[in-house]
Amino acid sequence: MQAYFIAGTDTDVGKTSIAAGLLCRAQQLGYATLAIKPVASGCQQTADGLRNSDALALMAESSLKLNYEHINPFAFAPAIAPHIAAQESNTELSVHALQPAIDHVLAQQADFVVVEGAGGWRVPLSATEFLSDLAKAIKLPVILVVGVRLGCISHALLTAEAIKADGLKLAGWVANIIDPNTSRLPENLATLTQLMPAPCLGVVPFLTPANADSVAQHVDLSVLK
Repeated sequence: MQAYFIAGTDTDVGKTSIAAGLLCRAQQLGYATLAIKPVASGCQQTADGLRNSDALALMAESSLKLNYEHINPFAFAPAIAPHIAAQESNTELSVHALQPAIDHVLAQQADFVVVEGAGGWRVPLSATEFLSDLAKAIKLPVILVVGVRLGCISHALLTAEAIKADGLKLAGWVANIIDPNTSRLPENLATLTQLMPAPCLGVVPFLTPANADSVAQHVDLSVLK
């Protein structure tokens, strides 16, 4: 089983699009796939309860099927920081509360599994814990989604340093071009490739729409060790 924690350099850098593309590519290679987004804000109320579009996108690319509650156990309606949403709903958000759902997904023994985080690396879960503490607890290698725009080099390198400082392996990174008008785009990509301490899994161009099939064409799982 290959399992990875999907982190981002910031919020809205396309973590879900890249995660779904990785799952799609894995299925194309014949792998059984599964994903989990343990906590999500910005969920919509439906007849079946709160549902998050990112979690649903991951479910769509999972060849092994579980109930929604197993894929997104902590869902909050407001599109705000998860720890604030949890406080407002009187919900305990902690590593202890989140880990059992991840353990359940990993226990399914899919060939390729992704655990998608929320926001950037240091998103708080509470006053005392961060989402990075969850990544540390489950001890999975990290795939970092770099949202390519002005300032992305510093964000990417600082996040890579934080991942290393937390004792986790950066297995690879994906350049996701979220601003197609980024000045000196080739030079920025070359600098990232030179300085990032892990292999690049692919450069995903600005896609409209950025569906899993289109993203899968631009990622290479063979570089993952």
